[in-house]
Amino acid sequence: MQRNRFIPSRLNRRRFLAGTTAGVGLAAGSSLLLPRPAIAQSNRPLITHGVQSGDVTAYRGGQPGQHAVIWSRADRPSRMHVEWSTTESFADSHHVRGPAALPETDYTAKVDLHGLPAGQHVFYRVQFEDLSDVTVSSEPVIGSLRTAPGEKRDISFVWTGDTCGQGWGINLDWGGMRGYATMLANDPAFLIHNGDTIYADGPLQEEVELADGTMWKNVMTEEKAKVAETLAEFRGNYKYNLMDENVLAFNAAVPVFSQWDDHETVNNWYPNEVLTDDRYSEKSVGLLAARAVRAFHEFMPTRQFAMDPERIHRAVHYGPSLDVFFIDKRTFRGDNSPNDQEEAGGGATFLGAAQVAWLKNALLNSRATWKVIASDMPIGIVVRDGDQHFENGANGDGPVRGREHDIADILRFIRHNNVKNTVWLTADVHYTAAHYYDPNQAVFQDFNPFWEFVSGPIHAGSFGPGDMDNTFGPQVMYSKDPGGQPNLPPTEGLQFFGHVRIDGDTEVMTVTLKDIADEALWSVDLEPEV
Repeated sequence: MQRNRFIPSRLNRRRFLAGTTAGVGLAAGSSLLLPRPAIAQSNRPLITHGVQSGDVTAYRGGQPGQHAVIWSRADRPSRMHVEWSTTESFADSHHVRGPAALPETDYTAKVDLHGLPAGQHVFYRVQFEDLSDVTVSSEPVIGSLRTAPGEKRDISFVWTGDTCGQGWGINLDWGGMRGYATMLANDPAFLIHNGDTIYADGPLQEEVELADGTMWKNVMTEEKAKVAETLAEFRGNYKYNLMDENVLAFNAAVPVFSQWDDHETVNNWYPNEVLTDDRYSEKSVGLLAARAVRAFHEFMPTRQFAMDPERIHRAVHYGPSLDVFFIDKRTFRGDNSPNDQEEAGGGATFLGAAQVAWLKNALLNSRATWKVIASDMPIGIVVRDGDQHFENGANGDGPVRGREHDIADILRFIRHNNVKNTVWLTADVHYTAAHYYDPNQAVFQDFNPFWEFVSGPIHAGSFGPGDMDNTFGPQVMYSKDPGGQPNLPPTEGLQFFGHVRIDGDTEVMTVTLKDIADEALWSVDLEPEV
């Protein structure tokens, strides 16, 4: 099996770890209830939760050009400043004056860098200038990213989903969210996080007894002790994850391209839902989702759209070999139902007409060899919402029905317009699998065969396997899962991510499914169609 050359980072990871954890007080060795990450009193602004980069792209707004989003958070009203350079010494650095970090955004701020050189390491450092005394600034925190290549080169990236779910939070005795350290050791150019970036509906307990009689001990914060309802509580879920040193080190060294799914708001949600869950005093899911999407964009290094700042679906252009298209199966869906509508539209809405049209146009206009569709839910795995309703598009064997109409429409379009080399990457189901969709084995056959790869959780309970739906003919080529045992803890080792390498010469895509121990479980080489 062909293996692509591994290009190590020039950045010193240990130096990064020391820099990114400055200003973040983690209650080491404690599982007591803490109000928030402890912050030492200072007359200088403090960077409270490290730095992040995201949405690194070689094309934006219809025009070529290297861009990257830089994120950070301060402890007071202050102005963000970013310097960037192609050397660690910051020789010949470029300075960008950023926005003010104010209470309205919980002191978070983002800068969209532009004019970056193609195909290079870029080092950046963030400082915050105190708005009450502009002569005083924070200590700088340093990060690094790789810009998209301008020509065909080796590309290495990872994907996963499901962070801090099912009651498994930061356990310092176990080493925290160790999956992020494992992914970092693979030296990826970026991470695709397929959703469930937080579990706003999953409160933590201080201790959970494991099957062997030992205790899982969670670091606790006020916001993680109950379901999130207020904007502050949603924000607190993101800040909790950013208390973990593994996450901080990863974010400083690797750009994160994020989408959302359900647990950023509440399990299995749809926009018109009214909750009956007694844990919630706020029953309107529409209101909860509005708060959730605001917190998502405040704490994720996403590029936002001036005319639609809540938008999740977007494209990242990563050079001539790769485009990534992020879709949103949550915002535009109809109600969860038996999902058996014979006609498209109405209650069968999944992606929504506008998003489907956007994706078709983006795929049609892509000039990249590989078109990766990053999906927050898999296509062919049945995911139920209760006994009679369905959460996913898959609704059991048979012809296209309900939400499957949107998927069939996209697959038909890809075939009829000769869009080549599409690969779907996803998470959500809390196990890892490789699916080959074969029209010869499908009920609906008007599509070209393609691969879908599933991975995650990276730090959450393990579940599965799920039932398969034959509508689009998925063939399970590999699966590793708990064998039906629900919510196995991270200590069981069933934490997963996927690794993708695209060879710069041949453009062969090698997809490898991995676990938290960095063991390569299964791999395949995909030859690009020309």
